[in-house]
Amino acid sequence: MRIRNRLYYFIRPLIPRSFQVGLRRSMVRMKRKKYADVWPISPTAGAPPKGWGGWPRNKRFALVLQHDVEAEGGLANIPPLVSLEKSLGFRSSFGFVPEKYAVPVALRHELRSSGFEIVVHGLNHDGKLFLNKQTFMSRAVRINVYLRDWECEGFSTPSAHHKPEWMNALNIAYATSTFDTDPFEPEPDGIDTIFPVWMAGGPDKDGYLELPYTMPQDFTLYILMKEQTIDIWKRKADWIAEKGGMILLKTHPDYMDFEGDEPNTEKYPSEKYREFLTYIKTAYPDQYWNATEKEVVRFWRSLPRTYSVRTSERGTENSQPEGTGILDES
Repeated sequence: MRIRNRLYYFIRPLIPRSFQVGLRRSMVRMKRKKYADVWPISPTAGAPPKGWGGWPRNKRFALVLQHDVEAEGGLANIPPLVSLEKSLGFRSSFGFVPEKYAVPVALRHELRSSGFEIVVHGLNHDGKLFLNKQTFMSRAVRINVYLRDWECEGFSTPSAHHKPEWMNALNIAYATSTFDTDPFEPEPDGIDTIFPVWMAGGPDKDGYLELPYTMPQDFTLYILMKEQTIDIWKRKADWIAEKGGMILLKTHPDYMDFEGDEPNTEKYPSEKYREFLTYIKTAYPDQYWNATEKEVVRFWRSLPRTYSVRTSERGTENSQPEGTGILDES
């Protein structure tokens, strides 16, 4: 983790939330034009893996929907979000922070019984998981306990922090710890692909499948950029469909407004998400594979590893090596 990021996470509890968000808005506004050539689309990310034969059942592209629940307040929006997705025929996964708030056992069971997936989203979301190797390895022990107790195979890193060589300490089959391109994250070095990638393990580790998020996050679009439409989501989805890649959209129930309340600085209408799913359903009927992460892993394991394995080194850093700075979404 960069020194400025380490400093920020130590002093963050003293910084008013409104100031954090306001500062990040200013930073994003200054940098958006500068990186228009690699965001929201990095042209080089569309190349398929060598020997690529396509998705199951000859589907044009894959669609993976993830929701990271940042704080306890986000739990209340899970039922209406699940209802929304069910009504349109979609499934998704929910990432919970095990030591930040209580996650009801009944909620996890209900989600699974409805065909949804559960992942562990960090440990306590304090920005210090990747502070140094000692800290990570110490917390990895506790994370593995939750992975076992919750019967999870996946891990979603907070704020897209990443260190793949450390993450082999986790008992996981897959992770979302990076992206194809996102110059607005605290660690902006992306993996520059819209396809899953096997991250190599060690002598006694099989490694894990990295599922990079390939769509701009809702927080970026609607809280930081204050976008009023889903045009950017549609543009990126159309490009990924054209390339035959994986649309992986990461959203946050915490920021969705299901009640139609007056807009505030950290809420956006849930109808934006409904509108996007409806767009996919109507623009690409019977062309997408809406898969859970476990299903993607199962499929990817059937493919030759030789064309899709990377070492623990990161991908290209086309998405802004300097970084937006130190602020993240929570």
